[in-house]
Amino acid sequence: MPPPHGDDESYAHTPLIPPPPLPRRATARLHLFPLLVAATFAAYYHLVAAPAPSYYQSLFLSLGSNDTAAAHLRALTIRPHLAGTPANALAAEHVVSTLSSLSFPTRVTPYSVLLSYPVHRSLSLSAPGRATTAFALVQDAYPDDPSAAASAEAVPTFLAYAASGSAAAEVVYANYGRTEDYADLASRGVNVTGKVALARYGKVYRGDIVKNAHEAGAAAAVIYTDAKDYALGKTFPDGPWMPPTGVQVGSTFKGVGDPTTPLWASSEGCERVSVAEAMATDDMPGIPALPVSGRDGQEILQLIGGDVAPEDWQGSDGAPVYRLGPGPAVLNLTYIGNETMATIQNVISVIEGKEEPDRYVILGNHRDAWTFGAADPNSGTATLLELAQRLSELQKKGWRPRRTIILCNWDAEEYGLIGSTEWVEENRAMLTLRTVAYLNVDIAVSSSGFDVSATPQLDQLLKQASKQVQNPDNGTESLYDLWMASDGSPLIGRLGGGGSDYSAFVQHIGIPSIDISIGSAASIWGLVALKLSDEEILPFNYSSYVAELENGAVDINERVLGMPVSVSPLHKSIKEFNRAVIKVDSELKVLQTWKVWSPWRNNPMRVRDLNDRLMMTERAFTDREGLFGRPWYKHMIYAPSRYNDYGAQVYPGADDAIQTAKRTNTSESWQSVQHEIHRIARVINQAALVLSGGLT
Repeated sequence: MPPPHGDDESYAHTPLIPPPPLPRRATARLHLFPLLVAATFAAYYHLVAAPAPSYYQSLFLSLGSNDTAAAHLRALTIRPHLAGTPANALAAEHVVSTLSSLSFPTRVTPYSVLLSYPVHRSLSLSAPGRATTAFALVQDAYPDDPSAAASAEAVPTFLAYAASGSAAAEVVYANYGRTEDYADLASRGVNVTGKVALARYGKVYRGDIVKNAHEAGAAAAVIYTDAKDYALGKTFPDGPWMPPTGVQVGSTFKGVGDPTTPLWASSEGCERVSVAEAMATDDMPGIPALPVSGRDGQEILQLIGGDVAPEDWQGSDGAPVYRLGPGPAVLNLTYIGNETMATIQNVISVIEGKEEPDRYVILGNHRDAWTFGAADPNSGTATLLELAQRLSELQKKGWRPRRTIILCNWDAEEYGLIGSTEWVEENRAMLTLRTVAYLNVDIAVSSSGFDVSATPQLDQLLKQASKQVQNPDNGTESLYDLWMASDGSPLIGRLGGGGSDYSAFVQHIGIPSIDISIGSAASIWGLVALKLSDEEILPFNYSSYVAELENGAVDINERVLGMPVSVSPLHKSIKEFNRAVIKVDSELKVLQTWKVWSPWRNNPMRVRDLNDRLMMTERAFTDREGLFGRPWYKHMIYAPSRYNDYGAQVYPGADDAIQTAKRTNTSESWQSVQHEIHRIARVINQAALVLSGGLT
């Protein structure tokens, strides 16, 4: 047989005369040579014989079961399960039982936090010349509802953390209740002070709707669901859209996490502010507020007089003409809430990594719901459990992740991302040191489209993974094909809004993150997790980040034209970051080339160093002081808009400062804009240094 190197012909012509004796040192080396060859081939055999990550990825995709997910969904949605209730504790038990049965070490992490429940609600409408209407403030059942008995367990319609109190005053119609809507009312001479503001859901977070009403001087707020935004097709039970009697409930808390432990974890024996202090902060709405149905909202609108509202404030075709008020309609509103400390339960399950157990890929979904939660969030919880089942099957086939995978089921998300935030705050140092990425699914299934948001270094990974996952509604095309058909190109949103449990990971401690919603969520969610946990070199690509930073800089430049502000520090820092991206791309190509022909020649420490830089760059975009006036938000590239918690804002600190400067137009306010630009430039420079692995 031929030797390891050389061809048959050269071996055939090797002389048979023995060579002269070698020196003793050379002989010793020669004796070691077979051992070195054996060790090399053993290492090579191990690499070749052990299934590649792609094998287990393909196997994972073949293991899907809608029946398993459906069974979990039924078990989780038998009863309404609001955070802090016994029904939600039972749902937690189901999650714990399922994960434990798969032999994954699973634990419950409890926290004592401030939650809010309704005690008394009343709302009546009066106007000259007509009888007073008292609204029932309930969601009507429909005939033959199989869940009618369980529905009676649901907490009455309310807005969590609304101030307790009463108001009886004329109504003003405020459109979507945005700051610009109240500015428009003021420009038209409509005084909101002391009135009840009526606003419709949509455009901005409900907490901002109520807070904006308070800041405009309103004594109370009522939010209704307009058919223009929420009845664009057949309504329930004949279709998916909100029926006229449907009421959207939710939180009005603008903060993040437990209100009694701002900026720190709600761990046992911790420092707390009092409930009264927590309810008096700027993150609370400050006035009584109630949600009502579209039907009740229309009844109120029909009795409002005054000027006709602008065209874009009007309802859908066929709706009555909307007017601004105030009055003559009068609303008499009372809300009494119970803000109380309650225990919530996060469920944490760990699949320990083999080669890099100190590196974490974290998957999360919340469990609590305002009522039954079939779509939001328990389609996601069922998906998490289905995904865990598949990972258990992989383990039986010999798989073990390179890096540790942590499965998290959060509690009290609906109140203000409380469960995930407390866990991140409590484990901040370890998570900052060790977490590769956080992958979130809230509503796994609600439509047939593919909706995904991410920090930009994960864009290419998402596109690649979507090409490997089948479209759940079409067996002949991939998820990527569906994505392309719906948007024309893969449209990836950003994680600047405060809409789900990624917030603490991205906006507080700077973890690369993804948020996914799709019918085949278990497949795309798990596949991305496997790629991040198993591939030797992390599949990050920062090129998209450069484009994101540049687009944000162009937007700022346009907004400050003609003002005493220079954007050049920002442009300069982005160029530095781009150079770092080019450098790391070059390193990646070298390592990937080595992997093709000589896998054992990779220097493990070099790979580890590169992975650490890819992982830690996102952290460098955070600033320890946080945003001005909003110190919990540390990320200088992504955070919610100050005036819309759902809105994803690039360079949020600069956006806040520019809005203030344009409103006040003082030299000090424009200096603040310049300061924010410098702050952003500094974190981008830090990110460039981390990515390149250099020191100044």
